[in-house]
Amino acid sequence: MIPAWLAFYDGMIAIALFLAGILGAYFHLVYPFVGFQIAMIWGTFIALIGTVVGIVAMVRTSAPERAGGRPRAKVGLTMSLIVFVPVAVLILSGMKYPGINDITTDFTNPPEFTHAQELPANRNRNLKYNQALYMAKQQAGYPPLAPLHLSDSPAAAFERVKQLAASMPTWSITSTDPATMTIEGVSTSGLFHFQDDFIIQVRPGDGGGSLVEMRSKSRDGIGDFGVNYKRIVGFFAKLQAAA
Repeated sequence: MIPAWLAFYDGMIAIALFLAGILGAYFHLVYPFVGFQIAMIWGTFIALIGTVVGIVAMVRTSAPERAGGRPRAKVGLTMSLIVFVPVAVLILSGMKYPGINDITTDFTNPPEFTHAQELPANRNRNLKYNQALYMAKQQAGYPPLAPLHLSDSPAAAFERVKQLAASMPTWSITSTDPATMTIEGVSTSGLFHFQDDFIIQVRPGDGGGSLVEMRSKSRDGIGDFGVNYKRIVGFFAKLQAAA
């Protein structure tokens, strides 16, 4: 009977931690990464224990003399699996992405943040692009990502970039510099409210037209499940479609 009770309590604790982490981050009660750790690390760890104990409990309560504990074993195992299975699938799907969270379209002359460094959340962080740390991993882990060539003049391209960036639903523009044709902003995720800094810069093209460079960097964690790469690819696709 003891394994059945342990499975039941483990399942309850796993569900509680999982929901506490998500809801705490969503309602700004804790920092996003703290909420992520509570839900995805501690909640999943307890769920893993609950899954193992739940399986043991199911086996032990299969005997007629222990059948009274089977409902608790089932409920406990189910609660643990509700937490453990989705997180395990998410982790496995994320393993295909490299362990980096800073993506750029230009390794030798990447757009560098200026205004973002002044934001309170970034004041003690180094936002300068680290080519030695990120370049090889990005090249090995993602399809080639190049600057976007547009036939527009740089001034016209910058206007289009500003309009499109302002329309992106999860983006907040924090700085616009017409002199350098640079936009900086923050993208906020929907559930945990993770924030990523991004910068878009329009440069004159070699032979005419313009060149759109972009960089996107997460504030938390080591990896990003491909979010920053997808952000740049998605924005460029919308920019081309608008042309």
